[in-house]
Amino acid sequence: MKILVACEESGRVTAEFRRLGHEAYSCDILPTSGKHPEWHIQGDVLPLLKEKWDMIIAFPPCTYLSNAGANQLWRGHKLNKERYKKGLAAKQFFLAILNAKCSKIAIENPIPSKIYDLPPHSQEIQPWQFGEPVQKKTRLWLKGLPKLYPTEIVQPLQNCHDAGTWFMKGGKERQRNRAKTFSGVARAMAEQWGGGEYYGQLDLFESLA
Repeated sequence: MKILVACEESGRVTAEFRRLGHEAYSCDILPTSGKHPEWHIQGDVLPLLKEKWDMIIAFPPCTYLSNAGANQLWRGHKLNKERYKKGLAAKQFFLAILNAKCSKIAIENPIPSKIYDLPPHSQEIQPWQFGEPVQKKTRLWLKGLPKLYPTEIVQPLQNCHDAGTWFMKGGKERQRNRAKTFSGVARAMAEQWGGGEYYGQLDLFESLA
């Protein structure tokens, strides 16, 4: 399949699909920190949405949409109009990807603020369901793709939002580090949505739950 991995600078999801033989490309306004710049398109992803893709997986910026930033959106119980405007722009970007002309689309984002009224999500996942001992609730919006099937449930050792964790530390690489997809989740996306061993097993998983 020809796959676009939008808003991915790390190249992790792209590399997992490439490992399975797919023609996958990451795209981000930043250069890739991955090992294969030849698989990376640096620039605006919106023009690429007009091209023909068999699958689009996207990790759009969540800074202004996330519920975690609600304290910045409401300052002194008053709406921060500038931040709200940026959130509306982020919503339009999100919807542009979700409504792209592609039969298989997945968008990953944290829990959004209710004020932006995003479409209902399809699934919530945690890294500890995929072999990563971390709590970081993430939502998926899916079109034409099955829900992800947990591959290796482990005991979470920390919440990434706890003080002192890699997620909460500052520094110039903070945003890049926070945006990287967990390796276990990236592998599950490729193996399940790319035709791997877990593909189509969610119904069985749910029946046993």
